[in-house]
Amino acid sequence: MKKIAVYGKGGIGKSTITGALSAAAAEMGLRVMQIGCDPKADSCMNLLGGKPITPVMDLLRSGKPDIGLGDVVQEGYRGVLCVEAGGPTPGLGCAGRGILTTFDLLEDLDAFGYYNPDVVFFDVLGDVVCGGFAAPIREGYAQDVVIVTSGEKMALFAANNICSAVEQFADREYARTKGVILNRRNVRREEELVREFTEKWQIPLLGDIPRDDLFQQCEDACKTIIEGAPDSEAARRLREVARRCVEDRA
Repeated sequence: MKKIAVYGKGGIGKSTITGALSAAAAEMGLRVMQIGCDPKADSCMNLLGGKPITPVMDLLRSGKPDIGLGDVVQEGYRGVLCVEAGGPTPGLGCAGRGILTTFDLLEDLDAFGYYNPDVVFFDVLGDVVCGGFAAPIREGYAQDVVIVTSGEKMALFAANNICSAVEQFADREYARTKGVILNRRNVRREEELVREFTEKWQIPLLGDIPRDDLFQQCEDACKTIIEGAPDSEAARRLREVARRCVEDRA
């Protein structure tokens, strides 16, 4: 089972990219699970055709007895298994706690043993790599970290923090940085800046995704670009990124 944590600055298109990677991996014939680790609980929306999914934290707060896998996991496009961690009541508690609680519940329910996925994508907010948000890196949940960035200053700043966090745990055989996905914003010197970043950290550029209005059109239809615009250049490139992600080497 391949476990991949996708990190990136908020608003960089990380959930859009992660959903497309899950869809592309499912099209390859793989059994895929996607776990949304953002309090907004919107990671799996395009895989589920806009159908709402009850986050784990909401289920636990509801006091529902005997929570089972059917309450936590919903099946989406091409059989992708979708989970949303959710977060605390707004203004109360630590958002990262929802991730840790979700991981504990999935273990208690033996979700990975029951569904036996070939690949699991964790969609994780990357602005702050601490607390529960760092769990996929430091607790051994993920083997690889994939970073989504543009050439914008703050996106690269967040990407640098993520690489630093991974490096802190390198001697414990936790997750490694698999590589970077450039999700273009068409800023000046964008490719050059991102390539300088990958050279600094000695990690590969896994893919270069063009800025395309098709992403918005597909999201308006509650679909990933893999489903909504399967013959587009962006979809082709994302399929290639998915292939690189699930391989043993970048």
